[in-house]
Amino acid sequence: MASIIQVGGKWRALIRRKGHPSYCQTFTTKAQAQAWARGIESDIDRGQVLAPKTVLGRVVLVSDLIDTYRKLREKSRPIADTSNEHYMLKTLSRRLGQLDAARLTPADLVAYAEGRKDEDGAGVYTINMDISKLGTVMRLAGVHLKVNLPDVVGQARPLLTHMHLIGGGGKRERRPTEDELVRVVEWLQANRGQVYADVVRFAVATAMRRGEVVRLLWGDLDEGKKLVLVRDRKDPRKKAGNDQWVPLLNGSWELIQAQSRVEDEVRIFPVHEQTLSKYFRDACVALAIPDLHFHDLRHEGISRLFEQGFDIPRVALVSGHKSWNNLKRYAQLRPEDLHHGPGGPVGAVDPDSPPRP
Repeated sequence: MASIIQVGGKWRALIRRKGHPSYCQTFTTKAQAQAWARGIESDIDRGQVLAPKTVLGRVVLVSDLIDTYRKLREKSRPIADTSNEHYMLKTLSRRLGQLDAARLTPADLVAYAEGRKDEDGAGVYTINMDISKLGTVMRLAGVHLKVNLPDVVGQARPLLTHMHLIGGGGKRERRPTEDELVRVVEWLQANRGQVYADVVRFAVATAMRRGEVVRLLWGDLDEGKKLVLVRDRKDPRKKAGNDQWVPLLNGSWELIQAQSRVEDEVRIFPVHEQTLSKYFRDACVALAIPDLHFHDLRHEGISRLFEQGFDIPRVALVSGHKSWNNLKRYAQLRPEDLHHGPGGPVGAVDPDSPPRP
């Protein structure tokens, strides 16, 4: 018989059976704890419960994954104690830390989201960022610890969206999270083809518009300088003939080199822009990623350039903007990233890119 006890305003369910590991989870309501306990006991009775994943004989808790993720980040982009990401991880650890990571379920994430909403007053966008960060933690830390974990974030997203527990923000300041980008790219690669996955990565790396990406020509590459000519770039006064040479930074040159050259095909990415938008939208719907548009990748790319330390004129060389007034609305910088200095947390700049200021 499961033990259901109240601990600090929460309800903890504990199941102990001879010959089986102990199972313990905490819920917002007593009814949730009882329902979970009944499910576990039924699985035990049918012989369907698997032993928890362990590392060196110890159950892997969500808090273990978060601690591992923090250590992994210390080697590249340390998480500042004053950053929003630090508090996000603290919240995830406080509310989910004592749960067995291998047995984490969509119901656990629903309880987490409801608790964040009811007790912390968190909005749908904030909760969405939390859930996305959890997905990143589970994927990276799980691989590092060599444990096979369920894609519980992907499983939970449709339900969380349906219950209006996750969603987009108010103003158009949407930037995709790392977890969202990884999921979209993986979904496109598996369901629509490698070229569509590469276009998404390329759009983030170059901050180009959808139409600009699909119009790029093999004949417009400068192999020696690693530049590409973007023809008829959008301009409020003059679009026709507004051609600009753009440096290929942040892995975009390598993405172009990875594309297949097809006879009689002059375009680097031979896809239709409307099809590209449809497939991107299909990925977001399938993954229950709320309020994310393809054009948001341009916001992300420009913001990353600023976070890498480029000044306004250098960013404008990539984005094509003529004035700061137009460019600044694309620069959605995260205040916490300034703790990492002018280089930001994104990583090293391509060695062939313009020098930093």
